[in-house]
Amino acid sequence: MSGEVTVSGAKNSAVALIPAAILADSPVTLEGVPDIQDVHSLIEILEIMGVKTAFANNQLEIDPTHIVSVPMPNGKINSLRASYYFMGALLGKFGEGVVGLPGGCDLGPRPINLHMKGFETLGAQVTNEHGAMYLRTQEKGLQGDRIFLDMVSIGATINIMLAAVKAKGRTIIENAAKEPEIIDVATLLNNMGAKVRGAGTDEIRIEGVDHLHGCRHAIIPDRIEAGTYLAIAAACGEGVKIKNVIYEHLDSYISKLEEIGVELEITEDTIYVPKTQHLQPTAVKTYPYPGLPTDLQQSLTSLLLKANGTSEIVDTIYSKRTNHIPELVRMGAHASIEGNTMIVNGPSQLHGAEVEASDLRAGACLIIAGLMAEGTTTISKVEYILRGYDHIIDKLINLGADIEMKGETK
Repeated sequence: MSGEVTVSGAKNSAVALIPAAILADSPVTLEGVPDIQDVHSLIEILEIMGVKTAFANNQLEIDPTHIVSVPMPNGKINSLRASYYFMGALLGKFGEGVVGLPGGCDLGPRPINLHMKGFETLGAQVTNEHGAMYLRTQEKGLQGDRIFLDMVSIGATINIMLAAVKAKGRTIIENAAKEPEIIDVATLLNNMGAKVRGAGTDEIRIEGVDHLHGCRHAIIPDRIEAGTYLAIAAACGEGVKIKNVIYEHLDSYISKLEEIGVELEITEDTIYVPKTQHLQPTAVKTYPYPGLPTDLQQSLTSLLLKANGTSEIVDTIYSKRTNHIPELVRMGAHASIEGNTMIVNGPSQLHGAEVEASDLRAGACLIIAGLMAEGTTTISKVEYILRGYDHIIDKLINLGADIEMKGETK
């Protein structure tokens, strides 16, 4: 595989920016929106609320002028976890909302109690009724307050930000998540007239405002997509350039790739990966940003099947992010799970097999393994992959992959 691939806008930003846009009183235009299933699901939810949208050429126009607060439909809510950002957005917009319990990839415990704690600290009443979260406030509305998150949570940090931007007074979020996507959401909110400071640090300070207006905002590049293509390039590339990359967002991952022997030529917004010859095993642990992202653990696992020796991988974020290991074993990988540690022995000669994607990033892992393997690999449940990778089939074909999608997907 060789050539160039351009990284799309960040999925984990887009799924928060779209709900955030309803806080405005006039149209919002988002540039660089990835054409993925999660985005289309969010657009359907917006249209149910009376929000006008137009999506073309990775630009999404959102006009919330005539929005109405209606109960969020369980069907679409259950299809993606990021729909829970409508909780904070509706609470900030109307002071109330009804949102079905969110779905998405099953990765083990991702407690929503931190979101609820934040909302309640701001003065909201939160109840679970018939499988939906009912959010209500008293006449005085939301009031700014100090909120300490018991554990670092991207979702809770963003949701509390969305609820707090129109609350009266000052809100301080302590032990906040620091991911680039947090900064991206804060940038949009500030462009809309909010007063959010400290995004990217562990303390975010928000001064409430009465009104937010529309604006134009360009989404940051998807660091997880970039990391996935870096793994693909290292695994089976003959020289691949990845474009539209903010390499600082991938510092920990890039360091790990260089540690195992991947050569990288980094410029301001591109990374070139020449043909990779020999890889060394390593120990991998995922951590909240700026640590190595859990969303790149599985792609890295496939790559480590090329290393000469034994690698150990521990995902400290999601306990159930090990479901790709049995599927890799079906393809001939020398890999196992011992307690909370994944053991990968290389080099493993992979062969084509019928495998199943258990979640979004496991699907990416299996695509990499399929590209590395001899023979044909068939991956089922590709709807998980389509949730988060913009035009992945076309991008891989352009790099020289022999890959196609058959049949209809959800």
